[in-house]
Amino acid sequence: MYDHLTLISGRAHPKLSADIAEYLGVPLAAMELSDFPDGETSIKLNHNVRGRDVFLIQPTAPPVNQNLMELLILIDTCKRASAERITVVLPYFGYARQDRKDSGRVPITAKLVANLITTAGADRVLAVDLHAAQIQGFFDLPVDHLYAARILDDHFRTLGYSSDETVVISPDEGSIKRAMQHVENLGGALAIIDKRRSSATETRQANLIGGSIEGKVAFLFDDMISTAGSICGAAKIALRFGARKVYIGATHGVFCGNAAENLAGVDIEEIVVTDSIPPRLHPTPPNMRTVSIAPMLGEAIRRIHRNESVSVLFRNGHKNDNAD
Repeated sequence: MYDHLTLISGRAHPKLSADIAEYLGVPLAAMELSDFPDGETSIKLNHNVRGRDVFLIQPTAPPVNQNLMELLILIDTCKRASAERITVVLPYFGYARQDRKDSGRVPITAKLVANLITTAGADRVLAVDLHAAQIQGFFDLPVDHLYAARILDDHFRTLGYSSDETVVISPDEGSIKRAMQHVENLGGALAIIDKRRSSATETRQANLIGGSIEGKVAFLFDDMISTAGSICGAAKIALRFGARKVYIGATHGVFCGNAAENLAGVDIEEIVVTDSIPPRLHPTPPNMRTVSIAPMLGEAIRRIHRNESVSVLFRNGHKNDNAD
C-alpha cells in the first residue's frame, strides 16, 4: 500500500512525526540533520526518494525562523533527490498573523512564507487550523486545510455536560464562525466577547454579546494561544457574567511571553490544546490537557498518497474547498 510513500521529519516536532509514522505503519526516513558551527543547517538524506511520494512533517513553531529555514532546505533536498511529489505537512503555520495590510508600510508575511515554500519546490501543502482560512489562497498549489475542532469537541463531550447547561463563547468577533461550528458539535448557546485591540500585543475585553450565561459552563475556543492575553481576558469576562466553570480549547499552544502568568491568573477549569507543536510550558500546568492530531494527519496522508478524497475528515460543518 505504501511502496512509494516516504515520511521525513524535521527537528521541530519529532514526537508528532513518530506518532504519524506509527499510525501509518511506515518508518521515518533515515537522515543526518545537524548544524554547522556558524548555525547553518546541514542535511543529508540516507534514504532513496527518487520517484517517491514524500511527506515532510515540520511545524514552523518557535524558534520559527530556524524551523522555517530547515523546512525550506528539506524541500530543496528532496527536490534535488528527484522526489516525484513533495507534500509539506504543516501542523502549525508560523507567520500567519500578518495576512493583510491593516496599516501602511507593513509586510504580508503569510504570503511571503507561502511563496518561499512554493518556490523551494513543494507540490502540495497539508495544514491544520490556519490563522485565517484565506491563507490557503496564498499558495499557488493545492492546500488541504484540516481542522482540529472535532478532536477538541470529542474531548469536551466526555465531560458529560448537557447542552442546556453549556455556552460556547467566541473570544472576539472574528472567531464567530469557529464558535458556531463548536455549537453544532457540542450544543449549547452562543455568546461573543467584544474585543478591541489597542496594540499588536494588547487587547481589551469589556462586553458580552448574547444571552445570559449565569450558572452555565463556558467553553472558549481559539485557533492559537500565544501570550494568552486575549483568551484569559475572555475567560475573566465569562466569569464576571456568572459562568460557573470555564474551559479553554485551542489547536496551537504557542505559549510565549507571559502566557504562563496569564493562565495562572484566571480560574480556568481545564486548558486543552493539540500536539501540533511541542509542549511549550515547563512545568506543564496541572489543568492542561493535550489531545493528539497524529491520527487525523496520518489518515490525511494516507488518503492523499492513494489519491482518495480527504473530505471524510470534515464533518459537522467542517468543509475544505480543496478537499476533493
